[in-house]
Amino acid sequence: MTGDESAVGRLRRVWRHRWSSGREANRHFDADAFRRIEEAIAGGERRHRGEIRFALEAELDLYQLWAAMTPRERALLVFAEQGVWDTEGNTGVLIYLLWADHAVEIVADRAADRALPPARWQQICATMVEACRAGRPVDGAIAAIHAIHAALEPVLPPLEDRTNPDELSNRPVRL
Repeated sequence: MTGDESAVGRLRRVWRHRWSSGREANRHFDADAFRRIEEAIAGGERRHRGEIRFALEAELDLYQLWAAMTPRERALLVFAEQGVWDTEGNTGVLIYLLWADHAVEIVADRAADRALPPARWQQICATMVEACRAGRPVDGAIAAIHAIHAALEPVLPPLEDRTNPDELSNRPVRL
């Protein structure tokens, strides 16, 4: 890639992030969508020890864009900022959607990450990206949440000697 192509690509990304994504993301992810996502998270967490958070970010700020921050890098920061790593059993899972890039990243803490093969996490991300591109982002998010629940249930079942604590908020976060 030449310097010109890189500069043009960066300018396109800045344009997409600064002027075209916020309203569209808010239109899809309204209060009802957040309620549906929250219910999907809460309903499935009763069946396993995993803790799921969903974060939506319409666009990156200019500093992040200038630094060429990738969706993965941002997802790792959000994972830390939201305290998804701070569960007793290291079972936190973040589903991060960067709307402007139509990028989905799943960041899983140690126990949750070891519970599933990398290809399964990638498959869940790909399914959600396809739903976003098809104009059904909320359905894609809920399908991803259900897929994570189904995958974690046999490998991280609730502990028999204790209740299954709800350590992280089930409410989606808009960044």
